[in-house]
Amino acid sequence: MVDDSAYPTVPLHPHTVPAHEAEARSRTFHEVMASRRTVRDFSSRPIPQGVVEWAIRTAATAPSGANVQPWRFVVLTDPERKRALREAAEAEEREFYERRASEEWLAALAPIGTDWHKLFLEDAPAVIVVFEVHKGPESPRPYYTKESVGIAVGLLLASLHQAGLATLTHTPSPMRFLNDVCDRPPEERASYVIPVGYPAEGARVPDIHRKDLDQVVVRL
Repeated sequence: MVDDSAYPTVPLHPHTVPAHEAEARSRTFHEVMASRRTVRDFSSRPIPQGVVEWAIRTAATAPSGANVQPWRFVVLTDPERKRALREAAEAEEREFYERRASEEWLAALAPIGTDWHKLFLEDAPAVIVVFEVHKGPESPRPYYTKESVGIAVGLLLASLHQAGLATLTHTPSPMRFLNDVCDRPPEERASYVIPVGYPAEGARVPDIHRKDLDQVVVRL
Protein backbone atom coordinates (compact mmCIF):
# COMPACT_ATOMS: atom_id res chain seq x y z
CA MET A 1 0.00 0.00 0.00
CA VAL A 2 1.28 3.46 -0.89
CA ASP A 3 1.97 5.76 2.03
CA ASP A 4 0.07 8.90 1.01
CA SER A 5 2.03 10.97 3.52
CA ALA A 6 5.23 10.31 1.57
CA TYR A 7 4.00 12.21 -1.49
CA PRO A 8 2.84 15.84 -1.24
CA THR A 9 -0.51 16.97 -2.55
CA VAL A 10 -1.95 20.40 -3.30
CA PRO A 11 -5.53 21.67 -3.30
CA LEU A 12 -7.46 21.19 -6.53
CA HIS A 13 -8.58 24.40 -8.23
CA PRO A 14 -11.10 23.07 -10.74
CA HIS A 15 -12.22 24.88 -13.86
CA THR A 16 -15.85 25.42 -12.93
CA VAL A 17 -18.68 26.08 -15.36
CA PRO A 18 -22.27 26.83 -14.28
CA ALA A 19 -24.44 23.82 -15.05
CA HIS A 20 -26.81 25.90 -17.17
CA GLU A 21 -23.90 26.97 -19.41
CA ALA A 22 -22.20 23.59 -19.80
CA GLU A 23 -24.07 22.34 -22.86
CA ALA A 24 -23.80 25.67 -24.69
CA ARG A 25 -20.06 25.82 -24.11
CA SER A 26 -19.66 22.24 -25.27
CA ARG A 27 -21.69 22.98 -28.39
CA THR A 28 -19.67 26.11 -29.16
CA PHE A 29 -16.40 24.20 -28.87
CA HIS A 30 -17.78 21.49 -31.15
CA GLU A 31 -18.82 24.05 -33.77
CA VAL A 32 -15.31 25.46 -33.86
CA MET A 33 -13.64 22.06 -34.01
CA ALA A 34 -16.09 20.71 -36.60
CA SER A 35 -14.66 23.27 -39.03
CA ARG A 36 -11.17 21.79 -38.67
CA ARG A 37 -9.89 20.14 -41.82
CA THR A 38 -6.57 18.61 -42.78
CA VAL A 39 -4.81 21.03 -45.13
CA ARG A 40 -2.13 20.17 -47.70
CA ASP A 41 -1.78 23.55 -49.41
CA PHE A 42 -0.14 26.16 -47.18
CA SER A 43 0.41 29.89 -47.55
CA SER A 44 3.80 31.46 -46.85
CA ARG A 45 2.02 33.92 -44.51
CA PRO A 46 3.97 34.09 -41.23
CA ILE A 47 2.53 32.56 -38.08
CA PRO A 48 1.86 35.10 -35.29
CA GLN A 49 4.65 35.10 -32.74
CA GLY A 50 4.11 32.87 -29.72
CA VAL A 51 1.12 30.90 -31.04
CA VAL A 52 3.01 27.64 -31.63
CA GLU A 53 4.69 27.89 -28.24
CA TRP A 54 1.37 28.38 -26.44
CA ALA A 55 -0.14 25.47 -28.36
CA ILE A 56 2.75 23.25 -27.26
CA ARG A 57 2.28 24.43 -23.68
CA THR A 58 -1.35 23.32 -23.98
CA ALA A 59 -0.33 19.96 -25.47
CA ALA A 60 2.06 19.44 -22.57
CA THR A 61 -0.84 19.66 -20.08
CA ALA A 62 -2.08 16.29 -21.34
CA PRO A 63 -2.35 13.40 -18.87
CA SER A 64 0.36 10.77 -19.19
CA GLY A 65 1.16 7.37 -17.73
CA ALA A 66 2.75 7.87 -14.27
CA ASN A 67 3.05 11.58 -15.19
CA VAL A 68 6.30 10.85 -17.04
CA GLN A 69 5.24 13.26 -19.86
CA PRO A 70 7.04 11.25 -22.57
CA TRP A 71 6.94 13.81 -25.38
CA ARG A 72 9.26 16.13 -27.25
CA PHE A 73 8.07 18.77 -29.73
CA VAL A 74 10.67 19.83 -32.30
CA VAL A 75 9.69 22.98 -34.22
CA LEU A 76 11.31 23.30 -37.63
CA THR A 77 11.28 26.70 -39.34
CA ASP A 78 14.71 26.73 -41.01
CA PRO A 79 14.23 26.30 -44.82
CA GLU A 80 17.22 24.00 -45.18
CA ARG A 81 16.03 21.78 -42.36
CA LYS A 82 12.52 21.60 -43.84
CA ARG A 83 13.96 20.75 -47.24
CA ALA A 84 15.96 17.91 -45.74
CA LEU A 85 12.80 16.69 -44.01
CA ARG A 86 10.83 16.75 -47.24
CA GLU A 87 13.49 14.93 -49.25
CA ALA A 88 13.83 12.17 -46.67
CA ALA A 89 10.07 11.83 -46.19
CA GLU A 90 9.41 11.68 -49.94
CA ALA A 91 11.96 8.88 -50.33
CA GLU A 92 10.06 6.79 -47.76
CA GLU A 93 6.66 7.75 -49.12
CA ARG A 94 7.59 6.91 -52.71
CA GLU A 95 8.63 3.44 -51.54
CA PHE A 96 5.29 3.12 -49.73
CA TYR A 97 3.08 4.21 -52.63
CA GLU A 98 4.97 2.33 -55.34
CA ARG A 99 5.94 -0.88 -53.52
CA ARG A 100 4.79 -1.43 -49.94
CA ALA A 101 1.12 -0.35 -49.90
CA SER A 102 -1.54 -2.91 -50.71
CA GLU A 103 -4.15 -2.24 -53.40
CA GLU A 104 -6.79 -2.09 -50.65
CA TRP A 105 -4.81 0.59 -48.79
CA LEU A 106 -4.25 2.65 -51.93
CA ALA A 107 -7.95 2.42 -52.75
CA ALA A 108 -8.81 3.73 -49.27
CA LEU A 109 -6.43 6.68 -49.80
CA ALA A 110 -7.69 7.52 -53.29
CA PRO A 111 -10.58 9.81 -52.16
CA ILE A 112 -8.10 11.81 -50.04
CA GLY A 113 -5.92 12.47 -53.07
CA THR A 114 -2.55 11.82 -51.43
CA ASP A 115 0.62 10.59 -53.12
CA TRP A 116 4.34 10.54 -52.35
CA HIS A 117 4.85 14.23 -53.09
CA LYS A 118 5.00 16.18 -49.78
CA LEU A 119 5.41 19.82 -50.77
CA PHE A 120 3.67 20.92 -47.58
CA LEU A 121 6.74 19.94 -45.57
CA GLU A 122 8.55 22.89 -47.16
CA ASP A 123 5.63 25.22 -47.85
CA ALA A 124 4.26 25.40 -44.28
CA PRO A 125 5.96 28.13 -42.20
CA ALA A 126 6.55 25.65 -39.37
CA VAL A 127 6.64 21.89 -38.98
CA ILE A 128 6.26 20.32 -35.54
CA VAL A 129 7.82 16.87 -35.25
CA VAL A 130 6.49 15.05 -32.19
CA PHE A 131 8.69 12.41 -30.57
CA GLU A 132 7.92 9.76 -28.00
CA VAL A 133 10.62 9.85 -25.31
CA HIS A 134 11.64 6.37 -24.19
CA LYS A 135 14.10 5.31 -21.50
CA GLY A 136 17.55 6.79 -22.02
CA PRO A 137 20.52 8.27 -20.16
CA GLU A 138 18.47 11.27 -19.03
CA SER A 139 14.89 10.03 -19.38
CA PRO A 140 12.96 7.52 -17.25
CA ARG A 141 10.99 4.58 -18.53
CA PRO A 142 7.62 5.84 -19.85
CA TYR A 143 4.26 4.12 -19.44
CA TYR A 144 1.38 4.11 -21.95
CA THR A 145 3.64 6.13 -24.22
CA LYS A 146 1.62 6.09 -27.44
CA GLU A 147 -1.60 6.80 -25.59
CA SER A 148 -0.05 9.72 -23.71
CA VAL A 149 1.53 11.27 -26.79
CA GLY A 150 -1.68 10.76 -28.79
CA ILE A 151 -3.69 12.74 -26.23
CA ALA A 152 -1.08 15.51 -26.27
CA VAL A 153 -1.23 15.73 -30.07
CA GLY A 154 -5.02 15.99 -29.93
CA LEU A 155 -4.71 18.98 -27.62
CA LEU A 156 -2.03 20.47 -29.89
CA LEU A 157 -4.25 20.25 -32.97
CA ALA A 158 -7.21 21.73 -31.09
CA SER A 159 -5.15 24.62 -29.75
CA LEU A 160 -3.70 25.47 -33.18
CA HIS A 161 -7.14 25.34 -34.76
CA GLN A 162 -8.55 27.62 -32.07
CA ALA A 163 -5.82 30.11 -33.06
CA GLY A 164 -6.95 30.02 -36.70
CA LEU A 165 -4.08 27.89 -37.99
CA ALA A 166 -4.30 24.89 -40.28
CA THR A 167 -2.52 21.60 -39.68
CA LEU A 168 -1.86 18.21 -41.18
CA THR A 169 -0.88 15.00 -39.41
CA HIS A 170 1.75 13.25 -41.50
CA THR A 171 3.09 9.86 -40.42
CA PRO A 172 5.79 8.60 -42.80
CA SER A 173 6.92 5.04 -42.16
CA PRO A 174 9.56 4.20 -41.12
CA MET A 175 10.42 7.41 -39.27
CA ARG A 176 13.97 6.87 -38.03
CA PHE A 177 15.31 9.45 -40.50
CA LEU A 178 13.62 12.12 -38.37
CA ASN A 179 16.19 11.64 -35.59
CA ASP A 180 18.89 12.79 -37.99
CA VAL A 181 16.83 15.67 -39.42
CA CYS A 182 15.92 16.90 -35.92
CA ASP A 183 19.18 16.06 -34.12
CA ARG A 184 17.44 13.84 -31.58
CA PRO A 185 18.96 10.93 -29.58
CA PRO A 186 17.99 7.30 -30.28
CA GLU A 187 15.71 7.00 -27.23
CA GLU A 188 13.38 9.50 -28.89
CA ARG A 189 11.10 8.00 -31.54
CA ALA A 190 9.18 10.17 -33.99
CA SER A 191 5.44 9.63 -34.08
CA TYR A 192 3.87 12.63 -35.86
CA VAL A 193 4.95 15.28 -38.36
CA ILE A 194 2.61 18.29 -38.21
CA PRO A 195 2.95 21.14 -40.73
CA VAL A 196 1.41 24.35 -39.35
CA GLY A 197 0.35 27.57 -41.06
CA TYR A 198 -2.44 29.31 -42.91
CA PRO A 199 -4.18 27.65 -45.87
CA ALA A 200 -3.08 28.86 -49.29
CA GLU A 201 -5.53 31.14 -51.06
CA GLY A 202 -8.03 28.98 -52.91
CA ALA A 203 -7.02 25.83 -51.02
CA ARG A 204 -9.41 22.92 -51.49
CA VAL A 205 -10.01 19.82 -49.38
CA PRO A 206 -11.62 16.44 -50.16
CA ASP A 207 -15.41 16.26 -50.00
CA ILE A 208 -15.58 13.90 -47.05
CA HIS A 209 -18.04 13.67 -44.17
CA ARG A 210 -17.82 12.67 -40.52
CA LYS A 211 -19.92 9.91 -39.05
CA ASP A 212 -23.16 10.83 -37.28
CA LEU A 213 -23.20 10.66 -33.49
CA ASP A 214 -25.29 7.49 -33.46
CA GLN A 215 -22.60 5.75 -35.50
CA VAL A 216 -19.84 6.46 -32.99
CA VAL A 217 -21.53 6.36 -29.58
CA VAL A 218 -23.02 3.43 -27.68
CA ARG A 219 -25.37 4.22 -24.79
CA LEU A 220 -25.77 1.52 -22.13
